[in-house]
Amino acid sequence: MHLIPLPALADNYIWLMHDHEGMAIVVDPGDADVVQHALVARHLTLQAILLTHHHPDHVGGVAELRRYHDVPVYAPVDDRIGEATAKVSDGERIVLASPRVEFEVIAVPGHTLSHVAYVGAGRLFCGDTLFSMGCGRLFEGTPQQMLASLDRLCLLPDATEVCAGHEYTQTNGRFASTVEPHNPQLQERMNQVAALRAQGKPTLPVLLAVERATNPFLRVDSKDVVQWCNENGTADNQRSARFAALRSAKDAFR
Repeated sequence: MHLIPLPALADNYIWLMHDHEGMAIVVDPGDADVVQHALVARHLTLQAILLTHHHPDHVGGVAELRRYHDVPVYAPVDDRIGEATAKVSDGERIVLASPRVEFEVIAVPGHTLSHVAYVGAGRLFCGDTLFSMGCGRLFEGTPQQMLASLDRLCLLPDATEVCAGHEYTQTNGRFASTVEPHNPQLQERMNQVAALRAQGKPTLPVLLAVERATNPFLRVDSKDVVQWCNENGTADNQRSARFAALRSAKDAFR
C-alpha cells in the first residue's frame, strides 16, 4: 500500500493511500481539488473516504469529491458531519475489498469529543489528536480525555507510522526542546526535521517509537518532564495535571 501525504490549505496533510492496481482511499480531504488532481495525475480510482473529526479543514472537500466519486464516507458519530454514509465507533473495524485493507477505529476524544483515529496497514491516521512532537488543542475535551486518548495510541506497535493532519513539527519541536533540552533523540529529530523542511519535504509520517522518545505529551511520566512541571508551578503528582500544564504552556508558546 503506497502512502502519499498531500499538502493542502495552510498546513494540512490529506492522506492518500493506494494499492498496486490503483485503488485508493483518502483520509480527511479538506480540499477536493488537491485530491482530484492527485487521483487524475496518478491514474487512481477513489474507493473510500475516511474522516477523523468534523472540522472544516478535514471534511471541507467531501461533498465535491462525492459529486465525482460515489464512494462510502466513514466518519465518527457526529451530526456535524453531514456527508457521512457510515458512522463508526470505538472498536469497530472497516474492511475494504479494494484496496484490500482493514482499519480499526479508536475513539480519541480531546481535540473534539467525537474524534476517532484509524489504524491499518501499519499506519495510524490520527487527525488532530497526535502530531509529531505535539498534540491537538483541547477545543471540546478535557486534559484527562486527551491524555487517555494519547495513552491508547501509545499502545500501538513501535513501527506504526504516525500520519497526522498538520505540518506543525518544527514549532512543536521548538516547544519540546524547552521542556527536554537535554534529550538527544529530540535534538536528532529536530535536525532531521530541519533538513526535510529545507528540501520542502514533509516531516510525516514518523514512527511511533520516535514520538515516544521525543514528544513531551507522550512523556508526562519521564523524569525531565516531571522536573519541568515542578519548575513551572505544577507539583501535582497527577499525570493529567502535568499534561494540562504542558498543553497550557504550548497554547501560549510562540
